[in-house]
Amino acid sequence: MREPGGWWQRKSTPAKIETYTRWSFHFFALAEVAAVGLPLFGAMPGWLSVLLLVMLGGHAGLCALTASRALDWTRGSRGQPVHMLWTLGAVTVAVAVTAIAITEHGPRGEDVDTAAGGIFAVVLIFGAGVIALGVRDRKRIFALVGGFAAGAGVIAFPLGLPGPATLAAMVAVLLGAGFLAFTSVFSVWLLTAVYELDEARETRTRLAVAEERLRFGRDLHDVMGRNLAVIALKSELAVQLARRGRAEALDQMTEVQRIASETQREVRDVVRGYREADLGIELTGAQGVLTAAGITCVVTGEPNGLPAEVQSALGWVVREATTNVLRHGDAKLCVVALRREGERVALTVENDGASRSRGSGGSGLAGLRERLAAVAGTLEAGPVREGVFRLVAEVPLVTTEGSL
Repeated sequence: MREPGGWWQRKSTPAKIETYTRWSFHFFALAEVAAVGLPLFGAMPGWLSVLLLVMLGGHAGLCALTASRALDWTRGSRGQPVHMLWTLGAVTVAVAVTAIAITEHGPRGEDVDTAAGGIFAVVLIFGAGVIALGVRDRKRIFALVGGFAAGAGVIAFPLGLPGPATLAAMVAVLLGAGFLAFTSVFSVWLLTAVYELDEARETRTRLAVAEERLRFGRDLHDVMGRNLAVIALKSELAVQLARRGRAEALDQMTEVQRIASETQREVRDVVRGYREADLGIELTGAQGVLTAAGITCVVTGEPNGLPAEVQSALGWVVREATTNVLRHGDAKLCVVALRREGERVALTVENDGASRSRGSGGSGLAGLRERLAAVAGTLEAGPVREGVFRLVAEVPLVTTEGSL
């Protein structure tokens, strides 16, 4: 059974920011209705209140839908919602005209003027702010905000609103729409930047793997290329000598056998070096990578004097734990502690980014358990308290060969 809120905890940081951004603009739609829609009741006749509330609710819903489509466009999952942006602009003008017409030509009363005037300003402000979410060019955004502010005057003054009131409405729309447009632009920039940083992190990981594969390929080429060339030449020489009945052919084939055996040994050395991990280098590398990713990494303990098998096994633990911190959480602090406890050495990696569910049966942890089992070590991994994930590896100082 999944724990409450697990769907949120399993989201990546970019996905969380995207969800938060979407919710924020949907909340703006609710705020629009709550701010000027609910005060309608009691301020004017019932039928008129219902009419304006329906128009306002439709405008708020269209704002929420447009914001969602604009964010989809930002993420590249759909095209720019041009028709919806124009539709929102038209609906905004229609609601604003209706509200200001009621103010000047509808029922008399200060409450009516206040309620209708609030709708007039708010729909223009929210309309401009949401439309800005679907526009990228800064000049167009400035023109959009200025146009809505000027439009407030163009609508209000001919319908009978006094000059000072018209000017005040224009200033209010200019400031409010400008603020919401800035909020929209900043939200898009932040969301894009977070996704780009996440992609850059993934790219860096893939490049590191590719670089290691290239290094391994170069090492194999250096070993195999030279020896295979010698084997080919000596085999050809042995064939020629055998055809002539020369006894030296046996010597050449013996040499080929020796070189082949030597090649096998060198390949095993290359593979062994590829699979082994130096603990000191891994600790330094982990600290550098995590720091570069904006995660504070504290390393304590020295690997000096540990057997090679122990260092290799624990080095792989550090490498896998670092990868998990980068990929599976939103850590701000990671503490790596290496300590000797009697006849055993313990490596603890603890971070405060246990934001996604992690099991103990993953292929990475299973591989680590196999490596540690080869040196009689153990591995424990799991959450220790809210938001904190800990991995503990213990290896005996006395290896299977009995060396200290």
